[in-house]
Amino acid sequence: MTRVSTVTGGTDSDRLGRVLMHEHVFVLNHEYELNYPEVWDARRRTDDAVAKLVRLKEAGIDTIVDLTVLGLGRDIRRVRAVAERSPVQIIAATGFYTFSELPGYLRLRGPGRMLGGEEPMTGMFVRDIEEGIAGTGIKAAILKCATDVPGVTPDVERVLRSVARAHLRTGVPISTHTDVSTQRGLEQQKIFAEEGVDPGRVIIGHSGDSDDLGYLQRLLDNGSYLGMDRFGLEAKLPFEKRVRTVAALVERGYAGRMVLSHDASCHSHNFPDAYRSEHLPDWRYTHITEDVIPALLEAGVSQADIDVMLVDNPREIFAAR
Repeated sequence: MTRVSTVTGGTDSDRLGRVLMHEHVFVLNHEYELNYPEVWDARRRTDDAVAKLVRLKEAGIDTIVDLTVLGLGRDIRRVRAVAERSPVQIIAATGFYTFSELPGYLRLRGPGRMLGGEEPMTGMFVRDIEEGIAGTGIKAAILKCATDVPGVTPDVERVLRSVARAHLRTGVPISTHTDVSTQRGLEQQKIFAEEGVDPGRVIIGHSGDSDDLGYLQRLLDNGSYLGMDRFGLEAKLPFEKRVRTVAALVERGYAGRMVLSHDASCHSHNFPDAYRSEHLPDWRYTHITEDVIPALLEAGVSQADIDVMLVDNPREIFAAR
C-alpha cells in the first residue's frame, strides 16, 4: 500500500476505488481568457464541474486522474475549488504538453540554449511532485508528456527526457499522449528505455485510438500499460472498434495491462459545450459506465476483467512507486 497525493490531500492506493486514468477537469487558454473574459464564468463552470463529478460518483467511479499540465492550461486553484466539493477524488499531474515546440521561456533555458543553465523542466516537475504546485501544497502524483504527428522534435525530446528523469527521482508513474497513426508510442518507449525507465511504470496513452493489434502487441511486449482512454471520441475510432480491440486484448490475456478512460473534460476552451453536444455526445465522464462496460460484457469480457482495468491496474500503477 502506498500513499497517493490527491488535490484535497492524500489517500492510500487501495482506497482509489474505480479509477478513470486519463481525464481533465478544465482545459484552458489563459491568454484568451485574460483578454476576452467573456469566455469564462468561474462560478458557473465550477458548479457545472461539481455536478458532473457528482453524477460520475453516482455512476460508480471513485477517482479521476486529471492529466492537465503546462501547455493545457493547468490551474490547480480552480481544480481545488471543484475538488473540495466533489465526491470523486482528483489526482493532479505535472509535465508539459506540446506537439512540436516549447514556449520561449523554456526554449531559451537549459544546456546549449541562449541563457544556459541546467534543464529547467526536470526541477519544475520534481518540485510539483515533492513540494506542491504553485505554492498550494497540492502535490502531483503522475507525470505527463506528448508525442504526436511531428514526432520527436528537439523540444519534444527535451520534455520526454525531463519527464523520465523526474520519474527516476520521484518514482511517480508516467502517462503519455500519442498519435497511433504514426506509432509514436514506440518512440516514447525507446527514449524512456535510454533514460533507464522501467516500461512497466509507463502508460502509453491513446492506444485505444488504434485497432492495429500488431502495433498494440509490440507496446505490450515492451512492457508498458496501454491507455484505452478515448472512449467517446468517435472521430478517432468508432465505438464498436474500440470495444472489439479491448475485448481482443483481454482474450489474449492483457486485461492486467490496460486502463480505461475518456480523455474528456468538464469544460474545454478548445471544444465548446455546444460543439461537443452536437458532434461528440458520448465524449463525457459517464460513457464508460453507461455504455462501454455493457458493450464489453456483451463482447465476452468478464466483470472480473473490467474490475482489473478500472480498479486493480490503477491501484498497482500508483502503489508501485
